[in-house]
Amino acid sequence: MTIQIFIAGVDEVGRGPLAGPVVTAAVILDDNNPIEGLDDSKKLSEKRREKLEGIIKEHALAWSLGRAEPEEIDQLNILQATLLAMKRAVEGLAISPTHALVDGNQAPHLACPVTTIIKGDQSEPAIAAASILAKVARDREMLIMDEIHPGYGFAKHKGYPTKFHQQALMALGPTIIHRQSFKPVQLAMK
Repeated sequence: MTIQIFIAGVDEVGRGPLAGPVVTAAVILDDNNPIEGLDDSKKLSEKRREKLEGIIKEHALAWSLGRAEPEEIDQLNILQATLLAMKRAVEGLAISPTHALVDGNQAPHLACPVTTIIKGDQSEPAIAAASILAKVARDREMLIMDEIHPGYGFAKHKGYPTKFHQQALMALGPTIIHRQSFKPVQLAMK
């Protein structure tokens, strides 16, 4: 009897923004069907990420997205909200992993053993795949938020604290997707 090993790569996108959710992904790749060109999502062009997203979803044994909303980030803090979103992504997988590889140095409590890997999205294909799925999903959502909340520039900066975003925040005030526990948002609320 052979025991199948399913290793899930887990990564997040959106810890630094002032607005929007933190989005995570968990991916179990098929060792018999490797995907060429996987890398840290930040090192890939938007076009390349979007192409790889389709390939990952088609060829992975399992994939899942998780998220934590701005309210959860405000209640828990960004680290705990990120770990919660990672747990949600792993628990959403159609296949239960036997091990999880998590990008960074902090890991959620999971039903399987976990190994953290700093810069894992640059060395582990499953983590790179997770970083791509999370980034594409979050970026798409921020494009929608740009239409719902015009004037903030979400389509360009995706909620990160650029000079333009901070100026818009001061001029227009925060939206419901802004993280009220983050200092620049608190300043805009005064």
